[in-house]
Amino acid sequence: MTTYYGLYGQKVQYLASDPSDPQTGQVWYNSTSAVLKVREVTTTGTWASGGNLNIGRAMTSVTGIQTASVINGGAQAPVGPAYWSYQNATENYNGTSWTASGAPGTARYAPFLVGTQTTALGGAGQDTVGSGIASVQYYDGATWTSAPSVSSGRGSVQAGGTQTSAVIAGGAGAPGGPGPVATEEFDGTSWTSGGNLGTGRYQLQGHNIGTQTATLCIGGYQSGPTGAVATVESYNGTSWTAGTNLPSARGNQARFGTQTSALSCGGGPGTPPGTNLDVNFWNGTSWSAETAFSNGRDTAAGCGTTGSGLLAGAFPPSGTTAATEEWTGPGVGQTQTVTVT
Repeated sequence: MTTYYGLYGQKVQYLASDPSDPQTGQVWYNSTSAVLKVREVTTTGTWASGGNLNIGRAMTSVTGIQTASVINGGAQAPVGPAYWSYQNATENYNGTSWTASGAPGTARYAPFLVGTQTTALGGAGQDTVGSGIASVQYYDGATWTSAPSVSSGRGSVQAGGTQTSAVIAGGAGAPGGPGPVATEEFDGTSWTSGGNLGTGRYQLQGHNIGTQTATLCIGGYQSGPTGAVATVESYNGTSWTAGTNLPSARGNQARFGTQTSALSCGGGPGTPPGTNLDVNFWNGTSWSAETAFSNGRDTAAGCGTTGSGLLAGAFPPSGTTAATEEWTGPGVGQTQTVTVT
């Protein structure tokens, strides 16, 4: 009888638990669970449901990694914008569930948030009447404390970096734009002006990409609900440079990753809002289609990498959602149970 050992010259390991660092192609028998397992790599990206937010919300911000992230602010709407309830609420995610954390003290929607779950910087955004907010705060995983304010209040900005080295660009001081071109950089102590965007835009909330000296600005709106753009620009810490446009004009999408490896997910325009399922991958030079959502999302927030990320909240057709979706990109190692049919 042909055996695995006869074919490949090695025995299947008999282990009480899975190895801590399995190699691609490795096969073993887990005697505790009584199953045969193999280590493989994903060939396409996949989406899976995560734990629901305690407060469903849209136009929010999230930062960190898939198993340790934080979300703040946003707006809740059971039916549509006329019923929005603006949020002064923070939640932490552990890869399974969201837990309420310290509130920043100011209800705001479309704020920015960068850094890690325990060392974050967040703020700006817009208030309950749509005016821009300039205040910014530090977050330590449990509480918020005051940080230097941005020079002018604005929401829905592009953001990237860390608590002590951050960048924001674009955004809106009031609903309807037009989006500004201004860029501001934070060094842990103060904000200073950076190079202007080539194309001013807003509706960039949920946009958390790269570092202060290597970030992207993807899509957005120039003015009004029909003013979406496909423009993509890269920042080197001094100036913005135009890159390859998105396949279609898009704003309000979740964007996460790095300057050379990023995802743009969902967004608008769409009729009704939240019906766009498109996910596009950026490799630093060009865009390609990735695995689409099962449910469209508009104004979701995203964080993580193109190998392991998440989206939280959004405005689907029936109102704001508490749903979280977790992303596993292609080329990521996974342990699978071998089944026989």
